[in-house]
Amino acid sequence: MMLGVYTLLLLWGLAVPSQGLLERVGTLARIDKDELGKAIQNSLVGGPILQNVLGTVTSVNQGLLGTGGLLGGGGLLSYGGIFGVVEELAGLKVEELTLPKVSLKLLPGFGVQLSLHTKVSLHGSGPLVGLLQLAAEVNVSSKVALGMSPRGTPILVLKRCSTLLGHISLMSGLLPTPIFGVVEQMLCKMLPGLLCPVVDSVLSVMNELLGATLSKLGPNSSSLCLLSPCVALAPQPIVKSIAGDVIDFPKPRLPVEVPPKEDHTSQVTVPLYLFSTVFGLLQTNGALDLDITPELVPRNIPLTTTDLAALAPEALGKLPPGQNLLLSLRVTKAPMVLLQSKKATVSIPATIHVLSSVPQGTPVALFQLNGVLMLNSQLSPSTTKLHAPVSLHGDGSEPHEASHLEEWLSDVLRAAYVPKLNEHLEVGIPLPKILNINFSNSAVDIIDNAVVLTVAP
Repeated sequence: MMLGVYTLLLLWGLAVPSQGLLERVGTLARIDKDELGKAIQNSLVGGPILQNVLGTVTSVNQGLLGTGGLLGGGGLLSYGGIFGVVEELAGLKVEELTLPKVSLKLLPGFGVQLSLHTKVSLHGSGPLVGLLQLAAEVNVSSKVALGMSPRGTPILVLKRCSTLLGHISLMSGLLPTPIFGVVEQMLCKMLPGLLCPVVDSVLSVMNELLGATLSKLGPNSSSLCLLSPCVALAPQPIVKSIAGDVIDFPKPRLPVEVPPKEDHTSQVTVPLYLFSTVFGLLQTNGALDLDITPELVPRNIPLTTTDLAALAPEALGKLPPGQNLLLSLRVTKAPMVLLQSKKATVSIPATIHVLSSVPQGTPVALFQLNGVLMLNSQLSPSTTKLHAPVSLHGDGSEPHEASHLEEWLSDVLRAAYVPKLNEHLEVGIPLPKILNINFSNSAVDIIDNAVVLTVAP
């Protein structure tokens, strides 16, 4: 059986903000604003966003020297040789842009207030000012709205951007004191055009991260809103077969009681019906069926008619001796997953046909066992998935002499069936790929009908 018998896609959209105020939901991702701030900071480190600003030349065409500017219509510099100074100032190049300090404030029902505090270093040269180097502290303040893209993903849209000029330092060069006012006016006109595109570039990266798990999306597939101090998303999983067909699965009957989120943590809730869907798809595709032959078990686990008869001589003593056994395990009903009392268990109703096998012959049916395999699931998150490997807890078979036969059957299933089942489960349940949050070290909490993953800073 191939591993990719199913695909889970977590897709997003937007709905009214009030939906995020509910504590009782089916699926919920509550992302702390610190994670958004961290993602924005990371987009600025080592990337091209800040590098693209370097080398920008301040221009006389930015309104500084034209009509209504410093020279036109009786402007400040409509006299004397100061015009030459301003020409040189207008040719300053951006030499350095320090890594901005990011701060965020959530605006419930609207979006976020994003502030970037940075320092801009400019340099230039000329016969009037010599080698000139300036450094200016700047705070970029942006109002960003939450919207929805044509694909149905949440997007951050820049609605307003302004810059507040702080302290200006003359690092080298000669600049008459009266010209500092000119420099300040020039920078006030130039900086929004220089730094607001940085905010736009950052938001483009964030939007790519928010929509990273999409292939296609229909309307009303999820909800998103803002809650202080977190962003709440309600992803609706879409399940596809390996052929790409969308598979319908049962929606939750009852909502899940999501525990409160602690400050500076992010939560993702994985509901019970996703686990049930995974095992249901495995059953539908035949991945839960297995023919167990002696090659699949170690030598210390006997799998012959002689050994089997010895386990229950009164009932099985008349079996033909010396023949290999074939255990044909079939699952005809969907397994039942239970998330409760801090435990995850899986019940698999199974029929085991016990047959004798002879070389180049047709297997002969000996007897049949009907029961329920009880499995424990040890939930373990990775960076992007929640894995649910299982181990054998026991079985509900009704053999002829349970004390011996059941122990033997458990050994066979533990050695042959459980590893094969875990191979299929390696695909895991994909976790929401939001802002590249790493879930590998998240705390796992099994609550009634759901699993809650909590990521701490």
